[in-house]
Amino acid sequence: MRLSPEQLQHWAKKGFLILPQVASSEILSSLVTESMRAWTETKGVFEEGASWLQNALLPNVHHHSAAVCRYYFTGPLVDVATQLIGPNVKAATSQLTFKLRGNTQTFGWHQDNGYGELSPANAISTLTAFDDTDENNGCLWVMPGSHNDGQIDVSNVYSAADKEAGHPLNIPVTNMSDAVPVKLRAGDAVILHCHLLHRSEGNHSADRDRRILFLRYADADAVEVYNNNAPRLGTLLRGSTKFEQVREFERELWPDQPYQT
Repeated sequence: MRLSPEQLQHWAKKGFLILPQVASSEILSSLVTESMRAWTETKGVFEEGASWLQNALLPNVHHHSAAVCRYYFTGPLVDVATQLIGPNVKAATSQLTFKLRGNTQTFGWHQDNGYGELSPANAISTLTAFDDTDENNGCLWVMPGSHNDGQIDVSNVYSAADKEAGHPLNIPVTNMSDAVPVKLRAGDAVILHCHLLHRSEGNHSADRDRRILFLRYADADAVEVYNNNAPRLGTLLRGSTKFEQVREFERELWPDQPYQT
């Protein structure tokens, strides 16, 4: 998948891109089927009053699903990552981010690099929609152009105790009128710069889920600032890296996949 000059200009100015029908109907069907099997086996049914982590997140979903692993490691989003990050790219995070019907919890304003700060700060978050999403069932809201302000210091609003408890971050913003909803159709993806402010409301639909496959990609040499600049471990997908740990990471997963090194 090649991004047009207009898309690249929009990315630079706004900090996000909506890509229609990145996942074909056949691929989407496999992703949903295998992801729901993993979710049900791991999480069970939605429980009102359970924690945000219990109700909304399943990390490392590519460990549970061959379809997710193929899409994560070799799908069209890897091509997008090379155009927005550079020629050396690794897989950094995979997770299911669900707001099932009945889950009215909000997720406050945040930057993805504020949760797990990586350097260089050019990682991207990709969110592939399993369902049509809008304001009623908890779609994403973004603050266009906010990525241009760089990393926000959240130490005064997000304590170590909050982090340990798994509480969602909520950065105070004053320009709420500038926020725009990201409405997606099932199979669409939205790409976010790691510094872009975004949030989501709760799912207030009586009969619709809002299920997202969240995949993060980073520079192959990206390090974890919060972890004494240790290399972020992730499968090398394109190009090269100076870190042997990254070159060898998760090579045992799906060895038939055509990695580029």
